[in-house]
Amino acid sequence: MITVFWISILLIVYTFIGYGFVLYFLVKVKSLFKKPFAFKAEQILPTVTILIAAYNEEDIILEKVANTLELNYPKDKIQIIFITDGSTDGTADKLKGIKDITLLHQDIRAGKMAAIERAFPFVNNEITVFTDANTFLNIDAITELVKHYQNEKVGAVAGEKRIIIGDTADASSAGEGFYWKYESKLKNWDYALYSNVGAAGELFSIRTALYHPVEADTIIDDHMIAMRIAEKGYIIGYEPKAYAIETASVNIKEELKRKIRIAAGGIQSVLRLKKAANPFRNPVFTFQYISHRVLRWTITPFLLILVFVLNAMIAFNTDIFLYKFIFACQLVFYILSLVGLYFERKNIRIKALFIPYYFCIMNYAVLAGLLRYFGKKQSAAWEKSKRK
Repeated sequence: MITVFWISILLIVYTFIGYGFVLYFLVKVKSLFKKPFAFKAEQILPTVTILIAAYNEEDIILEKVANTLELNYPKDKIQIIFITDGSTDGTADKLKGIKDITLLHQDIRAGKMAAIERAFPFVNNEITVFTDANTFLNIDAITELVKHYQNEKVGAVAGEKRIIIGDTADASSAGEGFYWKYESKLKNWDYALYSNVGAAGELFSIRTALYHPVEADTIIDDHMIAMRIAEKGYIIGYEPKAYAIETASVNIKEELKRKIRIAAGGIQSVLRLKKAANPFRNPVFTFQYISHRVLRWTITPFLLILVFVLNAMIAFNTDIFLYKFIFACQLVFYILSLVGLYFERKNIRIKALFIPYYFCIMNYAVLAGLLRYFGKKQSAAWEKSKRK
């Protein structure tokens, strides 16, 4: 029982904290022997297509168009395509007749992956950039992304996701903002060591020639598109100077809905990305993938429950202070998460208390996502979350 307890707790700590330290150390060691790739200051910019799949985004779509047209990139080298399949509001109507964009619309809604697949015959440029309709890019985002393609080993490049957090942040914005700041650090170090291990749909890009359609029922298509390119032996880059800004989910209920969907897609991707999990193909990439993704999406939430139960049994059946102390720390943490839940419902804003609550919500989402996926209750069609 004690052996299982310590193995479990070490895996939990490694998944959420330890991997960051190990990664940072490995990057420092690598820097002693190998210099990072040197980008040329002057480069011939590649042609770019920006793909934006929008579903019922009439409230924000014209702002997205304006933001996209303002991007600092040669106009003769950029193509902008909006796909509004299945939208039942005025999204498609608002886009009609706008100069410098291509609108693709059909009344049938078959999911985001189907929309992307339908749009690809219209893509005729070297680099394809994917971005969500409800996010806004910094003006130099495309220029910063494409510089990484100077390295022929790079097949995809992800941008950074930034969450707007106000002074009166609730659990959704405080937790999501903290999570993405930490994720950004890990992604930076992942790339410095070898490769990123996925991409978020808010902003990422690929070499168009490497695109291969993923299964029509894919839940998190952005992650799968990038990882399938990595399975071919290419690197997924990361560029924090190219970023997508969006507001947090309107409340924790909406954020939970989004997290459960991602968790269901996560376990689906783990089951399908067999090459990425094979250490004999690329041991460094497999190490990164399992450490950064697989552990979070599979066993870690179960280990949290197991550690709590085992710790309680050991603490009440031994006089060893260490086990009682660890159990007390766990109790305090989970009590703080309950306080965060109470404050969230009472609309009381204390950011520090929302971190334990958000952590618990994240891990609950993984469990719920697993049940939803194996229960065949998760659709590939994007279930839109309300944003602030």
